[in-house]
Amino acid sequence: MNVYVSADMEGTAAVSSWTQCDPKNTTEYPYYRRLMSREVRAAIDGARAGGATGVLINDSHSAMRNILWDELPGDVRMIYGNRKPFSMSEGIDGTFSAAFFTGYHAGIGEADGTLDHTYSPDTVYEVRVNGIRCSETTLNAAVLGLHGVPVALVTGDRTTVESARAQLPWIEGAVVKESIGRYAVNSVSPAAACTIIREAAERAVRRVGDMQPFRFDSPVTLEIAFTGTQNADFAELIPGFQRTGGRSVRFLHDDYAVVFKAFVAAFRLGGAANAPV
Repeated sequence: MNVYVSADMEGTAAVSSWTQCDPKNTTEYPYYRRLMSREVRAAIDGARAGGATGVLINDSHSAMRNILWDELPGDVRMIYGNRKPFSMSEGIDGTFSAAFFTGYHAGIGEADGTLDHTYSPDTVYEVRVNGIRCSETTLNAAVLGLHGVPVALVTGDRTTVESARAQLPWIEGAVVKESIGRYAVNSVSPAAACTIIREAAERAVRRVGDMQPFRFDSPVTLEIAFTGTQNADFAELIPGFQRTGGRSVRFLHDDYAVVFKAFVAAFRLGGAANAPV
């Protein structure tokens, strides 16, 4: 049984600020990237205890060069680096039986969600697909669903796990902290978090027969509300996007894979509009 791990950082135990997650920060970030790496290791160990064999990790935070190799088993593979066409879902295919989302965070606008955002906090204000308000969990789960792969485990703060379970009710959740607004947490210790994640991962693999792929019905309608009009100015230049308001655009296609790549292009190009002029 092969398991795919998409690993983010904001949902790591004790993390409560952008500084802790910023690779440019030389004080806090090195410590917290190690905590992130150890949580990924805990998920792998739990998966293997449940019967998983192959593991592929996709480093999915920021520049996507965060996880420390020396914290991982020597026989895993990892997708490292950014500007990937499918971003946090790069490398997924039908050879995987289940996927884990570790260190995930709440979608933009969710109360009591640590560092809530959806892909780009400076660019994206809201994302909806077929009218459904989406977090990164939702958007990425639907990419996996194209290949028949279910999300089996989500780790992070309570808001993140409960929001994920509302859309993916079959998942195992590993709650490692309670959010107090956006920038404070009541967290278990890093060691306790690894135990929680390891046990949840083992349960997830043993329950894989109960898991279901998540899919959006076709045709698929993507709606993005940006933080500023300048972001929408750039996004509407992409063929297929229609301007629907001062800060909003829409994209329609039958294939969610095309829709997701259009979303990636839109927030990347839209983000370029934030540069000073």
